[in-house]
Amino acid sequence: MTQGMPMTNAYDEAYQRSLDDPEGFWGAAAEDLVWTRKWDKVLDDSAAPLYRWFTGGELNTCYNAVDRHVDEGRGDRLAVVYDSPVTDTKATLTFAELKDQVARFAGVLRARGVEKGDRVLVYMPMVPEALVAMLACARLGAVHSVVFGGFASNELAVRIDDAAPKVIVSASCGIEPGRVVAYKPLLDAAIDQARNKPSCCVILARPQQACDLIDGRDVDWAGAMDSATPADCVPVAATDPLYILYTSGTTGQPKGVVRDNGGHAVALKWTMKNVYDVRPGEVYWAASDVGWVVGHSYIVYAPLLNGNATIVFEGKPVGTPDAGTFWRVISEYKVPVMFTAPTAFRAIRRDDPNAELLKNYDMSGFRTLFLAGERTDPETLNWAVENLNVPVIDHWWQTETGWAIAANCMGLHPFPVKPGSPTKPVPGWDVRVLDDDQNPVEPGDIGSIVVKLPLPPGTLPTLWNAEQRFRDAYLADFPGHYKTADAGFIDDDGYVYIMSRTDDIINVAGHRLSTGAMEEVLARHPDVAECAVIGVADPLKGQLPLGFMVLKAGVDRPHEEIVSEVVRMVREQIGPVAAFKSATVVKRLPKTRSGKILRGTMQKIADNEAYRMPATIDDPAILEEIDDSLRQIGYGKARA
Repeated sequence: MTQGMPMTNAYDEAYQRSLDDPEGFWGAAAEDLVWTRKWDKVLDDSAAPLYRWFTGGELNTCYNAVDRHVDEGRGDRLAVVYDSPVTDTKATLTFAELKDQVARFAGVLRARGVEKGDRVLVYMPMVPEALVAMLACARLGAVHSVVFGGFASNELAVRIDDAAPKVIVSASCGIEPGRVVAYKPLLDAAIDQARNKPSCCVILARPQQACDLIDGRDVDWAGAMDSATPADCVPVAATDPLYILYTSGTTGQPKGVVRDNGGHAVALKWTMKNVYDVRPGEVYWAASDVGWVVGHSYIVYAPLLNGNATIVFEGKPVGTPDAGTFWRVISEYKVPVMFTAPTAFRAIRRDDPNAELLKNYDMSGFRTLFLAGERTDPETLNWAVENLNVPVIDHWWQTETGWAIAANCMGLHPFPVKPGSPTKPVPGWDVRVLDDDQNPVEPGDIGSIVVKLPLPPGTLPTLWNAEQRFRDAYLADFPGHYKTADAGFIDDDGYVYIMSRTDDIINVAGHRLSTGAMEEVLARHPDVAECAVIGVADPLKGQLPLGFMVLKAGVDRPHEEIVSEVVRMVREQIGPVAAFKSATVVKRLPKTRSGKILRGTMQKIADNEAYRMPATIDDPAILEEIDDSLRQIGYGKARA
């Protein structure tokens, strides 16, 4: 922006200042926290391209998220709401009650030798004790590593070996609709496999599943809490790690994303007002799991830092008991702002296409729906807008970033929604689109989406014990930039469009085409509830697109008719260049537990290539269903 030009709105002003004066911008945001020692430097570029925020500063994340509210007279304010339709349980904690539990569990950990810098692995279901365990680690300056409850033993063992936790916190079981998942046998098998052995395991006994404790290693959560001496908050350096969160790596070895204490707390607290427009004292709901980054950022830390009550929901968007459960929770707890994955709304739309169940609930206090985790297709967005009659905001971020790269910042200046776009870069994010030769592309042209360094606070400073891997994975391909590994474009209005992962751009006879654009077309078909498009190997054209469709409840038309209709739609709306000729109807799509469609695995099945069973898959049986469907149209094993 040219000097002297008037700023047009609060977003433009904040965004420009964040790029022109990042130290002033984030230094001001940091004043909203309680520091035990102020920082020497807001942005430390002495080891660029490895940047650090708030060097020299000291604080405690747990103090800012819990104790501060008690000390400032808000101890009786609601902090945690637990709603578990799968166990028919509801409970609440005030900030004072949360402080008491967290301080006592920190005492449990300290009595087992946990000190600042030690790692604690948390392998828990969606229960309030999972939050207590995470916050207790933060209280001591210990580093937590949460692994999604129910993860397979071999994957859990890999994470135990990488993090080398002194203590593991777990539960006897998790509850899924219609089944109980015993965690303890999985944990025991993982410890047997792991080279690094924890000195202690603290086990939460749940009434739905008993488990045996191993003498000398395992302790009962309730008994340990009864005899615990509460522990105080331990100040840590702003640059000390708060947690490690493992994300899948292309090599099969998971990447341990590190999050620091200072920048993380500053950024997350800033987002609650400026991105989500949530006021202290309100109830905020991120319908996710503590095992994912959304759970870390927006179930645990950001809401509590901002003085909000956070909802711990142990259930599903459908089936616990029906597709109206989200509306019940929003109505019952007067939730103004919700954040979930697009796949949750696709499931609700599939089971209740006319939103009949919505009529049973008072949604008058609901202001905004945020979607992230996977690209929001315009059909799902429009369905949500039409039925909820509130802004529906698609926003884009990653495990590595910890918070939104692009969003419609509702607390600064809402922009008109463009379906298919997460709107504009959030302040702090200098987003660029480059070609393979690292040159900027024209507006509207697809390229690799990158972020000019330095990344803002709260993002990953490195990978756990793997700095070279961090450099190779994120910094090497586009020097001076962070590689998002997403492909897309920025339009003439500055709106960002994420079309697919860079490996989801397929090359059809020399034409670079986005599978995301084709998925948009399939999603417009009135009978389609959910869809995915992958690129499959073709000896003539290199790759060809192949579509998968899940139909809405009650659709009983011949599948061949629907396939021919979507083939025609892609030809008309994208063009013959797409060479879209094949699609199949499936009962369901393979997904991770966080809702991401496993397109890469589907592609390997279609191309008859060997693949590893993804550790994060929701239901492994789906892959056999996909293989059967592919064989019927000439792919998969039938081609071997």
